[in-house]
Amino acid sequence: MFTGIVEAVGRVVSRERGREDARIGVDASTFDLRNVAIGDSIAVAGCCLTVVDLAGSLLHFDVSAATLECTTGFAVDTRVNLERALRLADRLGGHLMSGHVDGVGEIVLYEPAGDAEAGHRRLDVRVPAPLARYVAAKGSIAVDGVSLTTNAVAGARFTVNLIPHTLAVTTLGTLAPGDRVNIEVDLIARYVERLREAQ
Repeated sequence: MFTGIVEAVGRVVSRERGREDARIGVDASTFDLRNVAIGDSIAVAGCCLTVVDLAGSLLHFDVSAATLECTTGFAVDTRVNLERALRLADRLGGHLMSGHVDGVGEIVLYEPAGDAEAGHRRLDVRVPAPLARYVAAKGSIAVDGVSLTTNAVAGARFTVNLIPHTLAVTTLGTLAPGDRVNIEVDLIARYVERLREAQ
């Protein structure tokens, strides 16, 4: 489990393709690696991956074909948000996230919000139609592993406000219309939908 509170931004520096899967190398030199070991779960751009090799500040992860089909952001030279798995004693600052990406959204609007000098940005994202029912106004959503609160929802499009701190410490500060991002909907919304279907 994760919280969506990004600890550092890394960079994909290598990608080796297997027949269907891939192994990626991430430069995590800005990440506190003192308590990271092989076998640990790390959210990479919101996707839960297992550390399979650790050499200095370089982390390697195997990415399955199934994961590659429903995610984006693992190309070489891509900046990625990094977060270690939640421990039971940790403070929950964002919202509970599994690191299981539900799909890929597209940035449709990225512009200054409110007082332009304050540095806030409005971000509008279009999600795949099957995910739209899980997105609610004032609900939680993860974009590339960042815990955000939706301000408004219209069909398959939602709006969030990005504060300067979030822009400074995550990859969201470099987004542009047309970019693709990993989306994880709120766990509670998924379980409520499953319970409703069972009735």
